[in-house]
Amino acid sequence: MGFLSTESARALAELMALDALDAHGADGTRGPTGTTALDRLRGIRSLIAALEADPASLAAVREALDAGASWDDVADAAGLSPSAAKYRWSGDDETIAARQEASRKRKRERPSSVPTDLPGLSVADAARQLGVTPQAIYQRVTRGLLEARTVELPDGRTYKRVFLPEA
Repeated sequence: MGFLSTESARALAELMALDALDAHGADGTRGPTGTTALDRLRGIRSLIAALEADPASLAAVREALDAGASWDDVADAAGLSPSAAKYRWSGDDETIAARQEASRKRKRERPSSVPTDLPGLSVADAARQLGVTPQAIYQRVTRGLLEARTVELPDGRTYKRVFLPEA
């Protein structure tokens, strides 16, 4: 057995099988062998996901470090910055697993989009509406010419909201 996990080897084999079919379907249509462009895309994504989760990367990093490679060397080989490589692979298995779980937990608990139902205007929107820079909005708030409040959401995110006087 090679260095890849069973899941990675399976995903690679499936993608290679699609490649061997040499299907040429375009825009999701079926090619001469019955595969679609979407089948190939799914195969590519499946392989990427399997490789990202494969312990072979961590094993290779540890082997390289034991052989005298620096974090800069590891980062260069992985296409990452040295700090990102250290964050991903430094420590023992338990430390790495805890760090990954904490990252997944943060992502689950904190939505990535700004809510659209907040009161008032964002600083950028207020600046656009008044034809000034965001810095000018902050100066006007500091001088008491505009009202602004910080709105805190239940998940802890905060947003500065500006309330323009009614014309």
